[in-house]
Amino acid sequence: MNSKRHISIIGGAGHVGFPLGLIFSSKGFKVSLIDNDLEKINKINVSKVPFLEENSQKLLNSMIRKKRIFATNQLIEVLKSKYIIVCIGTPINKQLNPSLRSFISFFYRLRKFLKKNQIVIIRSSIYPGICDKIYKIIGNKCKNLSYCPERIVQGKSIIELPKLPQLVSGKSKKAIAESGRLFRKVCKKIIYTEVIEAELIKLFSNAYRYIHFSISNQFYMICQNQDINFFKIRDIMRDGYIRNANIPASGFTAGPCLLKDTMQLSSFYNHKFLLGHSALSINEGIPKFIINKLNTKYNLKKKTVGVLGLAFKSETDDIRDSLAIKLLKLLKSKKIKTLQSDEYYKNKDNIDKRDLIKKSDIIILSTPHQAYKKLKIRKNKILIDIWGLIDRG
Repeated sequence: MNSKRHISIIGGAGHVGFPLGLIFSSKGFKVSLIDNDLEKINKINVSKVPFLEENSQKLLNSMIRKKRIFATNQLIEVLKSKYIIVCIGTPINKQLNPSLRSFISFFYRLRKFLKKNQIVIIRSSIYPGICDKIYKIIGNKCKNLSYCPERIVQGKSIIELPKLPQLVSGKSKKAIAESGRLFRKVCKKIIYTEVIEAELIKLFSNAYRYIHFSISNQFYMICQNQDINFFKIRDIMRDGYIRNANIPASGFTAGPCLLKDTMQLSSFYNHKFLLGHSALSINEGIPKFIINKLNTKYNLKKKTVGVLGLAFKSETDDIRDSLAIKLLKLLKSKKIKTLQSDEYYKNKDNIDKRDLIKKSDIIILSTPHQAYKKLKIRKNKILIDIWGLIDRG
């Protein structure tokens, strides 16, 4: 096997690694997806996508048939590869600080299998300065460490990656040159930066989006307290006035990235990132705000509340850090009768969306799946549509 055409992706069955592996394999590389999740590994190897990812099934079928991609839990597989791309998670703890012990300790395991001429590329979102720590761990075996963060929207990686500029940084000239050469195979534009710049660009980008969404959520709360239609105001604000064109809709701003990276940035700034913490308070407070607002108008103990959508965002089956799940738990903790439904996330307690609408007194549209857009909901039903998705006329 030609190692120059072989790529190992650590975390290869995850939302970042799996589509990346498909894209590289479609360009003629042999790709090993290395992961600990045996269920996902088994699915991939029989040509079943492990989660919703647009345009992935047909591509996976082709790559499996051509024997260009396979999944395994054996880290020793990296010995075959010139390129080792790390896409494993970088969580925060309950105190909202980076919890990177397992991430860093992984590189002690990886070091045993490294060779001098391999290229190690970190793709995970990381706390600034972590690349320097990793380099100290593996540098005596392999000095070619790069940081090339992912910047895609989950679920649309295969569509977005070829269109987005790819940041490339590294700890050696060879790492930078080789990583740039590799990503040029799948990206139209390469932007070279210093490592610390790339680390901050990634965190700044996600924190900016998180704060941006919180502004609309705060506007929504202000309007709700006065029984004013936020979406009408937003439409007028944006109508012909370019300065307001990018005001987002309100909604449940959640998932495994935006909050986490905002808090990583806050930790880096000694917890003085006031905008980030304000955004956290607003965004995470939306479920409680909705329940409290309903409580002022209705006796919820006598109502059935339907939670329509459980995934953290539209067109996905991913419920990680979902505010819809948080909302559901809050309702249940108050002994309120609930019903739940989702288009993609499967759960034994789910019911069909039309049954939920029929049986619920109050319907909270918590995930803006496009399948909900044309739902007919009678005027005698109480609809809480924080996204402004459904037009009831």
